[in-house]
Amino acid sequence: MDRILVVPGLNGSGSGHWQTWIEPLLGASRVTQADWTRPDIGRWSAQVLSLITGAGQPVWLIAHSFGCLASVAAARSVGDRIAGALLVAPASPDRFGISEGIPGSELGFPVVVAASRNDPWMDFMSAAAWADRWGARLVDLGNAGHVNTDSGHGPWPEGLALFQRLRSSAPPIAGNLHCS
Repeated sequence: MDRILVVPGLNGSGSGHWQTWIEPLLGASRVTQADWTRPDIGRWSAQVLSLITGAGQPVWLIAHSFGCLASVAAARSVGDRIAGALLVAPASPDRFGISEGIPGSELGFPVVVAASRNDPWMDFMSAAAWADRWGARLVDLGNAGHVNTDSGHGPWPEGLALFQRLRSSAPPIAGNLHCS
């Protein structure tokens, strides 16, 4: 069975958020942070990294907002342990002064960046530029806001379908990884 990690953004994903809805449908585990209100790329990415390395097999990531940044920062050292990632409404690294800490090259695993044209946390052209750097397929969500409960995204079947398409189109994963 695939190991799937849900990586929320600032303030976590509350009970009405699409990430909370998708977790039980996929049997996913949630990455937790000590402080959801303080975006600390070092601490957040270390938490993602810890769960990836402890999995013993390649993992799938479903990340949102600052969780996307934490996920790609963690991927820098464990990309071979990631089966693929759905990055939804990534936050702009510039807003947090961390652009230099975010990988600017291909991630080395299948990635979909789903971005909105009216996201207040990252404009669409910037999301497209990051997707290109990461070697990701860009999905234009139209005017979907930040793809959270404030923009009307509780249960989000379209997001589930995006993840299922990513997972079915990824190359097969060769065996389990052994943690060192």
